[in-house]
Amino acid sequence: MQEGKPGGCFILNERMLRTVGNVSFAILMLFGVSLAAQKKGPPQNYQSGKIVDVQRKVNTKVLYYVVNTPITKDEPYFEISVQFKDEVYKGRYTPRHADEELPEEWSNGATIDGRVDGHHMYLKRPSGMEMDLYIAKHTAARENSVAPAQN
Repeated sequence: MQEGKPGGCFILNERMLRTVGNVSFAILMLFGVSLAAQKKGPPQNYQSGKIVDVQRKVNTKVLYYVVNTPITKDEPYFEISVQFKDEVYKGRYTPRHADEELPEEWSNGATIDGRVDGHHMYLKRPSGMEMDLYIAKHTAARENSVAPAQN
């Protein structure tokens, strides 16, 4: 032992102890920041809107070629336009299977509860569950953008 310094840990010197302390402090800070950044769930602030248009469309996807002949598969999706206040959002929903349909209540001019969060529009189904649609486009609403009901 040196005479000028008090006794300490013989495995870790003072410099190593400082480094370990700094690293543990940095880890704790990162952990705290990551906890603060986590959301506690999506906010449930629904607003009332009107369905402007509902369309069932199909994307044709080439699976492979057999002697220069493409073998394709049709992938259905829905485009739903909803007006919230003075904005019309066109959302795209890809069903899990080809036979999946939208709720019967969702027709042109129908009132629906939903919310917009970033690039997604969440529409409330009649069962209370949310349907997640990717927002493909949004525009300012025209005065008479809701189509009249067909007789």
